[in-house]
Amino acid sequence: MRRECLKIIGTAHVSQNSVDEVKEAILEDQPDVVAIELDRGRYIRLMNQRNGIVEDDQIHITKIIKENKVGLFLTTTILSYMQNKIGEDLDVKPGSEMVGAIEAAEEIGCRIALIDRDINVTLQRVLNNMSTWEKLKFVYGIIASLFSNEEEEIDVESLKEQSAIDEAMGYFKEISPGAYEALVNERDAYLAMGILHIPEDHVIAVVGAGHKEGINSYLDNPERIPQYNELINTEKKGGIPWLKIILALIPISFVVIFFLAWMKGIQIQGNIMEFVVISMIMGFIGSILSGSKIQSAIVGGVVAPLTIIHPLLAAGWFSGLTEAKFRKVRKRDITNLGKIESFRDLWNNNIFRILLVVVGTNLGVSIATLVILPSQVFIPLFMKIFGG
Repeated sequence: MRRECLKIIGTAHVSQNSVDEVKEAILEDQPDVVAIELDRGRYIRLMNQRNGIVEDDQIHITKIIKENKVGLFLTTTILSYMQNKIGEDLDVKPGSEMVGAIEAAEEIGCRIALIDRDINVTLQRVLNNMSTWEKLKFVYGIIASLFSNEEEEIDVESLKEQSAIDEAMGYFKEISPGAYEALVNERDAYLAMGILHIPEDHVIAVVGAGHKEGINSYLDNPERIPQYNELINTEKKGGIPWLKIILALIPISFVVIFFLAWMKGIQIQGNIMEFVVISMIMGFIGSILSGSKIQSAIVGGVVAPLTIIHPLLAAGWFSGLTEAKFRKVRKRDITNLGKIESFRDLWNNNIFRILLVVVGTNLGVSIATLVILPSQVFIPLFMKIFGG
């Protein structure tokens, strides 16, 4: 790629003007390559939509829960919902400018280069970089926007102006510097790397307007681009996970108290039975109050004692997996999120219902672990051990 022959077009992802601008530039300039801000997965989905190919409508929610990717799935769903909602309001499908670039490239017979990082890698790195408090603020903001009655007219074209981009990016960076790094800076570097690896001379790159300045900065200073493996690694960064340590110490302390009582000859059969019964009841109640099927509540209750002792397991996973057997989740459930106008609409959405069962069961077991069991079982047993 020759730098002087590169043209970068910054677009708004739901703008008809961007679609027209991209097509006109490609047809007029006749580049050797059109580089687009898509990964292979998103490219295939857009092409299937364009060609009327119906994809498998079922979402395998059981696989998502088993692989502990509920957070990643929720983030993807929320972002898809927000973009689709804006696209509906403006009567422009998200990704239309990318489809326009692809069609123009096909018309002149030039190669298409996919230069974006896999969306799942990006979102996982975003989640890894966000603190618990930042995640809670993010979820609260989304829920508040779902039920907000305020409507504001969107001037999409103004979003491509550098002043608007700087303001939005500055606000995003202030809310979550770690998420900003993964979603913006890292992708700027990855997109620049993709452009630099194009062997042809004459290139047009179609990217979101918010990435244009960062890409140019990396192209001017390629030595600043991190190594490829650094940009795709989804392992969480090192550091002491204090919250996980504390949560792991709670069940360990329960086991230690039972062991010490047994060593001192204290009868603990009744305490063990109390532990099992309370755990099962709270797992069952948490699940059933969250609207689960009776079968899911029974499963959540049965596994609750084991999951309290085992810090890497959660009762909600099991009740949620059971609930998913009865509530088949399909892609239209995600689409229907954009049509939610009341709590009843939300309640009838299978995605929401299954995840609510997961959260409700875990909440019930957490109340047992942090409040009921210490006061009813372990503190009295501790007092017996040490003669209190």
